[in-house]
Amino acid sequence: MNNKIIIINGPNLNLLGEREQSQYGSLTLDKIKELCKKKSKELGLDIEFAQSNIEGELVNIIQNSRKNFDGIIINAAGFTHTSVAIRDALDIFKKPIIELHISNIYKREEFRQKSLISDIVTGGIFGLGADGYILAIISMQKLIKK
Repeated sequence: MNNKIIIINGPNLNLLGEREQSQYGSLTLDKIKELCKKKSKELGLDIEFAQSNIEGELVNIIQNSRKNFDGIIINAAGFTHTSVAIRDALDIFKKPIIELHISNIYKREEFRQKSLISDIVTGGIFGLGADGYILAIISMQKLIKK
């Protein structure tokens, strides 16, 4: 492994650009992926994207990432607030992890203000829109360089 990161996206993020644009903006996940690949190439990172609406699939992706990736950027979406299984899988990773949310979960409904993963990740980016993905890539590059 050398500068390989995975960006994992949780449920409903496949509908970015269609749903709640006031909260999530107008960029699609495919467009965000394109921008991330461009930034990663500039920084000498090899990235892979994953998205699933299924909790168990996300757990499998995280578990398999232990052997193949130097870092994880994760937007767990709705599972942020509910999934102990995703939390446990991330806790086993033992390499840099950045939690990412397009919206600021701490300015939203009360049930969204509790993240089950914030206390086990390396850092977090919240409320900066799709730009948060680019900031997470830049931060991850610095983390895995250390």
